[in-house]
Amino acid sequence: MGLGSDMYRQQILDHYKNPRNYGELEDPTFTHIGENPMCGDEIRMDVKLADDGETIERVAFRGDGCAISQAAASMLSGELAGTTLSELQEMDRDDVIDMLGVDISPMRVKCAVLAEKVAQDGAEIYQGELDVDKTTTEDD
Repeated sequence: MGLGSDMYRQQILDHYKNPRNYGELEDPTFTHIGENPMCGDEIRMDVKLADDGETIERVAFRGDGCAISQAAASMLSGELAGTTLSELQEMDRDDVIDMLGVDISPMRVKCAVLAEKVAQDGAEIYQGELDVDKTTTEDD
């Protein structure tokens, strides 16, 4: 592990200890909760869309779990502002892992991508593409 990964580790710890956009939005366009039953991570994402109904204006999250899941949620909440719902849907696990900047072990990938999955599932429910009864679980 080179110097670069230490810097990223510091960044993950910083987001974990000082999460950005932590809390809830007054009037979110949609809210979704998901969990990773394997390690007990749970994340709730509030998303507020701009008047165009497509651009993400603000994101807030709450939850608890390991440093990776919480840091990923914190980073993602900042990254998503200004993107569109379709850009959110095009994101994949590689985008999240690149954002975190460290090698994630296979066991930890589910932690890393939980926030992304919660946001994507929430968007799909909002757009009527996913059954509302389905909550996000990252164990399938």
